[in-house]
Amino acid sequence: MNHHNQKIALVTGATRGIGVETVRQLAQAGVHTLLAGRKRQAAVDLALKLQAEGLPVEALQLDVADADSIAIAVEHVTERHGRLDILVNNAGVLLEDPAVAPSAQPLDAWQRTFDTNVFALVAVTQAFLPLLQRSQAGRIVNVSSILASQTLHADPASGIWDFKIPAYNASKAAVNSWTLSLAYELRDTPIKVNTVHPGYVKTDMNGGEGEIEVGEGARSSVQMALIGNDGPTGSFTYLGEVLPW
Repeated sequence: MNHHNQKIALVTGATRGIGVETVRQLAQAGVHTLLAGRKRQAAVDLALKLQAEGLPVEALQLDVADADSIAIAVEHVTERHGRLDILVNNAGVLLEDPAVAPSAQPLDAWQRTFDTNVFALVAVTQAFLPLLQRSQAGRIVNVSSILASQTLHADPASGIWDFKIPAYNASKAAVNSWTLSLAYELRDTPIKVNTVHPGYVKTDMNGGEGEIEVGEGARSSVQMALIGNDGPTGSFTYLGEVLPW
């Protein structure tokens, strides 16, 4: 299958919540979108459902925390498409109980949070970067959170002052830092690297708590995935609004 004139996108953690909505919206914009999920059958079922709506979606098994799974996925995308235009690093976990004091959060929760939210994200990006470098205008979108903002966490007047879930917050701050490093490295190439806050979205991850629906929550990722050559790189935004680091 050769999509010469059609962009190819890959969205991780795409079998639920914001991920599947990101796939839907990219496909609605005419992008051939790989719906990547840890469980193959879940990815296939969702891809078939979206295909039935006439959308250009393809299932891809990808466990972001498994090096072998990443390597197989890269091989698959290389053979089928030969390049990647958009990578949306959407997969993430929130494992802490917000009612527990920061100093009492177990170290295991820190390790598992960083394994998925940081190390797996970096591993996936490193693995797919050669394919993104074959694109005429590669885009990497890292899904972060406003909870990554050190500036807002330090401000008693901010809306996140009392959202101290330390492992998750620190993991997303690390994602922002990685975004800046990679954007700097790729500054003289056609690849743009940005990080986004999806909004406070009602998802399984937060037990349905939230202020906006998943469709709205996917919009920041989709907007940044589709920016033109004059778009930003190394930015942290929510629906185009610049957020403090």
